Amino acid sequence: MISNEAGYTAANNEDNSTSNVPSLTPALIKRGVQISPLANCNDQSTPVEHVKIIDKQSFEYVIRSGIAGGVAGSAAKTLIAPLDRIKILFQTSNPDFLKFRGTFSGLFKASKQIWVNDGAYGLFQGHSVTLLRIFPYAAIKFVAYEQIRTILIPNDNYETAVRRFLAGSLSGLASVFFTYPLDLVRVRMAFDTKHSSDSNSSAQHKRGRLVSTVHNIFKETPPHKVNDPSWLKFLRQILPPSLVSISNFYRGFAPTILGMIPYAGVSFYTHDLIHDVFRSKLLSKYTVKPDNSSSAESRKNVVKVKENVNSRDSRRPLRAYAQLIAGGLAGMFSQTAAYPFEVIRRRMQVGGAINNGQFLSFKDTLKLIFKESGVRGYFVGLSIGYMKVIPMVACSFYVYERAKLALSI
Repeated sequence: MISNEAGYTAANNEDNSTSNVPSLTPALIKRGVQISPLANCNDQSTPVEHVKIIDKQSFEYVIRSGIAGGVAGSAAKTLIAPLDRIKILFQTSNPDFLKFRGTFSGLFKASKQIWVNDGAYGLFQGHSVTLLRIFPYAAIKFVAYEQIRTILIPNDNYETAVRRFLAGSLSGLASVFFTYPLDLVRVRMAFDTKHSSDSNSSAQHKRGRLVSTVHNIFKETPPHKVNDPSWLKFLRQILPPSLVSISNFYRGFAPTILGMIPYAGVSFYTHDLIHDVFRSKLLSKYTVKPDNSSSAESRKNVVKVKENVNSRDSRRPLRAYAQLIAGGLAGMFSQTAAYPFEVIRRRMQVGGAINNGQFLSFKDTLKLIFKESGVRGYFVGLSIGYMKVIPMVACSFYVYERAKLALSI
C-alpha cells in the first residue's frame, strides 16, 4: 500500500511496497479529502493511479454533505413550487378545481385562476413551509444515503442493484420520518383555496395562514370509529387526550412509508445506473468532464488500483447536461413507481379538512379513489407530476453534486 501526505491512498499492482513513503498524519486522515499528484511510481517506475479515500463518518463530512443536500433540495423545490401547488389541488379533488382536472390545458386554466384570485403569491402558497421542511428533509436524505451506502457498499465489489436500491430506500425513510408533520401542514395550506373575497379570510390568507393551519390541525377531534387505524387506537390508549392531537400531523403516514420505498430506491438506483452508462467507454468522452490537469496524460499508462476501495469518490464529474439527464430520468422512473401511494397519501392528509376531522384509513382511501375514478384515479395529475418531478430531481442531483465539489467532499 502506498500512502502520501495529502490524504489519498494508492495501491501497488503486485508487491505493495511501502518503502520510503511518508504515512498519513492524524489531521489528514480526519479530513481525507485533500488532493495529491495523480500518480506515484512503484519500484519498476510504473505510475500508480490514486483513489481518494474519504472518512464519511467524520463530523466535518456529515455537516458538509448535509449543507449540500439541504441547498440542493431547497433549490429544486423552489424551481417547481407553482406546479406543486396545482398538483396538490388536483390530487386532493379540491372542489374549486375539479373542472380543470384530466386535461393538459387544465394546468394553465388552474394557474390562471390562482393568479386572478391571489396573484403570484397564490402560486407559492405554502412554499414557506416547504422550505422549512425541505432543507432538513433533503439534508437528512443525502447524509443518510452517503452513510448507508458506505455501510452497504464499502467498495466496488458490493456495487449491486439491490444494495443501491436499499441504500436509497432507507435514506428516504429516515428523512420522511423526521419531517412528515411539516409536509402535512404544507399540503393543508396548498389545499386551501379561499381568497381575499371570502369573509374573515383575507388577512390570514395574505400571511400564508401558517399559524392558523397548525392550530386547526392540532384542534381537530376526529370521531372514534371501529375502522380507525390500529396505531391511532394505540395512541389513544397510552397518551393523554392533549397529546393525542399530535397524531393529526401524521395523517397518511402509512402510504408515505410505502411510497417512499420505491420512490427513493428507484431514484437513487436509476441515478447511479445512468451514471454508469454515461461513464462507459462509448459515451464517457461526450458526457464526462475532461481532466485538464497537467498530468492527465500520465493516466494512459497507470496501473489500475486493485485495492478494496470505492472508486465512486474519485471519479470525475459528469458534464452539466449529462448530470441533468441522469437526474431527470431518475425522477421520471421514481415518480411512476410511487405515484399511486402519493395520491392516497394526499387524500388522507386533507381528510381532516373535508370530512369533519375523520381519519381515513389506507384501505378506505384506496376504495374511495377507485369508486370515484377507477384505476385512473390513482394516476390523477401524473402528467403534472412529470413536469414537476423531472426538473426537480434533475436540479436536486445537479446542485448536490456541484455543491459537493464546492465544499471539497
